[in-house]
Amino acid sequence: MALSYKARKRWSLVILLVGLPAYIIACVTVINMLDRPSLLVELLVYVVLGILWAVPFKFVFKGVGQPDPDAKD
Repeated sequence: MALSYKARKRWSLVILLVGLPAYIIACVTVINMLDRPSLLVELLVYVVLGILWAVPFKFVFKGVGQPDPDAKD
């Protein structure tokens, strides 16, 4: 089932305003539990996690910045 443009736009806002901050807090908490590894390892972990969060939501964000394709001119 494909999401409509309006639904994708709403879900993208929810993901960015609620999900992303929660994900960031979870990642920082996990890193701090590991007794803060070296700076390069920590940077690598944050870069990888920063890319991985968006992979499952690619279909939601795709085309959200474009004009509504169903809108009548």
